[in-house]
Amino acid sequence: MHHTTTVPCSHARHAGAILDIFNEAIATSTALYDYRPRTAESMVGWFEAKRAGGFPVIGLEDAAGQLLGFASFGSFRAWPAYKYTVEHSVYLHRDHRGRGLGRILMQQLIAAARERGVHAMVGGIDAANAGSIALHERLGFTHRGTLPQVGFKFGRWLDLAFYQLLLDTPAQPVDG
Repeated sequence: MHHTTTVPCSHARHAGAILDIFNEAIATSTALYDYRPRTAESMVGWFEAKRAGGFPVIGLEDAAGQLLGFASFGSFRAWPAYKYTVEHSVYLHRDHRGRGLGRILMQQLIAAARERGVHAMVGGIDAANAGSIALHERLGFTHRGTLPQVGFKFGRWLDLAFYQLLLDTPAQPVDG
């Protein structure tokens, strides 16, 4: 594998590359249950929401500084009692899938979750996405359920599988 470096992503440096990865996934896969390409303007709000929530956006760059993929997490649900649970995502540029880069990003994301006192990480994965499911299972995620036919894209119904990893954090969880 060529030399790669994990970096914190910023709007100024990475928004365009992240947008390209998002839009390729929207156009060609069921990794995102979205129909329309995102706009450059949408990335301003996306990065701002990550910043405001204290959520990481971890990138993986090659030696030339090209973004190969990224991973992030955000709120699982809006109610306060979910404060120790996050929903995560990991995306790789189409030319760099199947090389173990998703594992590197996910390991960094799991470490970031522990640092922030997260207890549960949840991934919603298209049930037909065998590669993502295998990655999550190798990292210790457990299948917690599948919601059949909750999405519709490319002329067919899509099933959404949920995978969860429970962490040993936070040390002292509190109500409120």
